Amino acid sequence: YAAAGYIVYYPNPRGSTGYGEEFGNLLFNNYPGDDYQDVMDGVDVLISKGIAHEDQLFVTGGSAGGIMTAWIIGKNNRFEAAVVAKPVMNWISKTLVADNYYGYANSRYPGQPWENFEGYWKFSPLSLVGNVETPTMVMVGMNDLRTPPSEAKQLYHALKLRKIETVLVEIPEASHGIASRPSNLITKVMHTLAWFDKFRTN
Repeated sequence: YAAAGYIVYYPNPRGSTGYGEEFGNLLFNNYPGDDYQDVMDGVDVLISKGIAHEDQLFVTGGSAGGIMTAWIIGKNNRFEAAVVAKPVMNWISKTLVADNYYGYANSRYPGQPWENFEGYWKFSPLSLVGNVETPTMVMVGMNDLRTPPSEAKQLYHALKLRKIETVLVEIPEASHGIASRPSNLITKVMHTLAWFDKFRTN
C-alpha cells in the first residue's frame, strides 16, 4: 500500500496484546468499544501533523480489523472508501455458525445469544449499517470457517438494499487466512488498491 502512494497507519488499540494483560482485557464484554476512539484519535493526530489529509482517508482491515472497519464506517463518514475483509457483522449469527462457536458463546458477551439478544446486537457492526454512506468493498474467503461468508454477505446485502456503492469479492478456496496462499494475497491487495484508487482524487 505504501508503494502505491498510501500512508499506512497501523494502530495498536486497547485490547491488543502488546501492553500487558490489563490493557488486553479492556475490551472484555465491550468489543468493539473504546478501541474505536483509539483508532480515530490516531487518524486525527496524523491529520494534525500534515501526514494524512481529511479529504483523502481510506480504511481497511481483516478479521478484527474487518470488524473495526465496518464499525468505523457505521460511526462516521470521514473515509472516501472502505474495504471490509472477513468481518463479523452479527455476533448472534457468528456465535452460532463459526467453527469456534463454543468459545465465543461462553466468553465474548454475557449469556447465550438467545438470553442476551440486545447485548450481542449492541456490539454487532450490522446494527450501525443504517448510517453507512462510505463506498465499501466486502471481501471474504469462500472456505472461511472463522468468519463465514454469510457474515460478509450480511454487510454486502444490507448495503445493496440501502443503495450504497458496494462490491463483494469472494476468494475461491481461501480460508480465514486469505494471505496464506501468495496468489490470494495478491488478489486481496490488488482488489483493495483498485477500490481505493477508484475514489482517490490525487
